[in-house]
Amino acid sequence: MADNLTHNLTVLGSVTTSTLTAWRGCMVVKRARQPEKPLVLYDMEACPYCRRVREVLTALHLDADIRPCPKGGRRFRPEAEARGGKQLFPLLVDENTGAVLYESAAIVDYLFSTYGGRSVPGYYKPLYNTPVLGNMASAASALRGLSSKPSNAPAQPLHLWSFEGSPYSRLVRERLCELEIPYRVHNLGKEHWSEIGPAKRRLKSGPYQPKAGGKRDAFFQEHGDVMVPYLEDPNTGEAMFESADILDYLDRQYAV
Repeated sequence: MADNLTHNLTVLGSVTTSTLTAWRGCMVVKRARQPEKPLVLYDMEACPYCRRVREVLTALHLDADIRPCPKGGRRFRPEAEARGGKQLFPLLVDENTGAVLYESAAIVDYLFSTYGGRSVPGYYKPLYNTPVLGNMASAASALRGLSSKPSNAPAQPLHLWSFEGSPYSRLVRERLCELEIPYRVHNLGKEHWSEIGPAKRRLKSGPYQPKAGGKRDAFFQEHGDVMVPYLEDPNTGEAMFESADILDYLDRQYAV
């Protein structure tokens, strides 16, 4: 009972984080073509500037290889410094174009222009109060995903189906970051107004039917519904929905 209460309170904090960030990173602005080589993002989950980049990855339906770099982390921070010259996050590496970019504003511009073929929409441009709200959003999630925790490294990166604004997915990403577990994020942003709302209480009533031919449709055809988070671990063959179950699995399998 206590564990359920704690988890529900944690979810509530994550909902507050999504609210403070105006629920960016939920809807797809434009479905971009996946590049031949995956984008690599050196990332700190609790960092509001990293969050801005992840929001845009969802907006463009782009997948990416996430290299968690929490404070005190030793697994990917040296690698990030070797590739970019300093330990500053976010750091985006695009092997398709040779781009190596720091600063969230520069990365957001790059992603929309290179993969969206357009300028940054107003909804994704920073406002005067964006830094304050970003810090408040991180505080609402109790700064989870900021500092490293001892862990065993997986032989292969994990796979997470998620979208940035999902409060439940955020809980899993926070733990992956703290444990410095690399993963490929498969963004499943909402592609139509009828998908707005939680998986079991969507705005449009009746049987769920995703937009034909989209990423959500492909996921639906395989799993019979579209719910996130969904985790697959190629190291153990485990695959599961539900944030609480995933968190328990990650702690049992990788935490020290």
